[in-house]
Amino acid sequence: MVRERTRDKETSSSLKIRLMVMEDLPQVITIERESYRSPWSLDDFVREITANTRAQYFVALEDNLIVGFVGTWLLADEGHITNVAVTPEKRGKGYGKILTLEALKSLQEKQASYVILEVRASNKIAVNLYKSLGFRVTQLRKGYYMDNNEDAYVMIKDFRESDENTGY
Repeated sequence: MVRERTRDKETSSSLKIRLMVMEDLPQVITIERESYRSPWSLDDFVREITANTRAQYFVALEDNLIVGFVGTWLLADEGHITNVAVTPEKRGKGYGKILTLEALKSLQEKQASYVILEVRASNKIAVNLYKSLGFRVTQLRKGYYMDNNEDAYVMIKDFRESDENTGY
């Protein structure tokens, strides 16, 4: 069953965030392949949005085109951000931050106590974004990424901790 949201959330004059649906997958797969060295397959996304009851995925639309997406899981009170991707021509415009904030808001509304994610240690832009949103590095996973054996930082944002800088 595909989950649908009854309303779009207007986040700026031209950017809308809504739940991902099956019809979005061709554009999502293109962005995924442009963004990751080891992209998820179409089947992975189909499973996530149709069968994984713990998952929730959002897309960002500008002029009815998908310009990015974010995925989350909720396992008990642990939120997990699975992936965030923005089309190359829209990077650096704050869309990744908007999508991450939407994911955090959704997880917090669903009673997550904290959110965890993994990020390539070399991806300084993403690491700095997550730090600006209140995440902190808690662990280094050596050789986490199979495509090149790169290390990953495990980052956590704890909603139980007060964070005046990010509004959470």
